[in-house]
Amino acid sequence: MRYNYRYRLNPSDAHREMLDRHRDLYRQVYNHFLHRLNREERTTKYGEINQLPSIKKWWDDLTDLYSRTLQNVVERLYTNLSRLKDAKDTGRKGGLLMWKAPTDYRSFTYRQSGFELKNTSGQPVLRLSKIGEIPVRMHRDIPDGANLKQVTVKKEPTGEWFAVFGIETPDDPPEKPDTLTDVVGIDVGILKYAHDTDGTAVESLDLSDERDRLEHAQRDLSRKQHGSSNYHKQRRVVARRHAELKQKRRDFLHKLSAYYAREYDFVAVEDLNVVGMMQLESNSRN
Repeated sequence: MRYNYRYRLNPSDAHREMLDRHRDLYRQVYNHFLHRLNREERTTKYGEINQLPSIKKWWDDLTDLYSRTLQNVVERLYTNLSRLKDAKDTGRKGGLLMWKAPTDYRSFTYRQSGFELKNTSGQPVLRLSKIGEIPVRMHRDIPDGANLKQVTVKKEPTGEWFAVFGIETPDDPPEKPDTLTDVVGIDVGILKYAHDTDGTAVESLDLSDERDRLEHAQRDLSRKQHGSSNYHKQRRVVARRHAELKQKRRDFLHKLSAYYAREYDFVAVEDLNVVGMMQLESNSRN
C-alpha cells in the first residue's frame, strides 16, 4: 500500500535561502515551458524534457538544480494540462493554465533518487541533492520494510518547511468481508455535525476562538502599509491563524473517519452537492 508521511523540517538560515532559491528556479522553469506550450505547436512532455540539456547551456542557474527534479517540473506542467482537459471533458468550466507567481509555486519533488533519509549523531536528517542535509522532526516512525519512493519539499504560507515522503509498504489492503455485519449510514446535520443510523449525534467542532484570532490578525494586517516589513510579518501571522483552523478541522475529521473505519465494515455517506452548497456564504465555513 502507498502512504504519505509528513514531517517538519528545521533548515538553517543558509538552507532556507537555498531552498527558496531552488523553489523559485523551478517556478521559472515551469513558466518557461508554459510559455513554450502556449506559443509552439505540437509540443510533448518527453520532447520538452529532451530540451533541458540545451536550455542548461544558456541558463547557467539550472546547473545548480538536480536534473531528475528538473524533469519533474515539466511532468508537473503536462499533468496539470491533462487534468484541465479532463475537467473540461466532464463539463466543468475551465480556462487556461496560468503562470505561477512566487507565492503560487510552493513545492518541488525528488523521485526515486536524489534524496536520502538517514540518522546523523542521533539526529534524523534529510539529504537532498544540490542542497545538503536538513534536520527532520520525526514525530512518528516510518513503518519497517517501507520503500521510500519520493519526497516532496513544501513551503507553507507560514514560512515553515515540510517534507512529504511517499512510501510503499509490502502489506496489501484488507480484503472485503464476505458478510457485512457492522453497517452504518451517516447523514450530515444542521444543528449537529452528523447523525448516524445507530443513533449517534456528532457535535459540530467549536472554532469560535480560532476565528476570533484570525479576524483580529486580519484587522491588524489591514492597518499595515502594503509591502512593508511589518506587513509581511503580520501576513505570516494571518497565515498561522489559517493553519490553526485547518489543522483543527483536519484533526477532527481524521479522528471521526478513523472511528467509523475501525468500528464498521461498511459506511454509507449522504450524497451531497458540496460544490453547490459551498457557493452559499452561510454554508462555506461549515
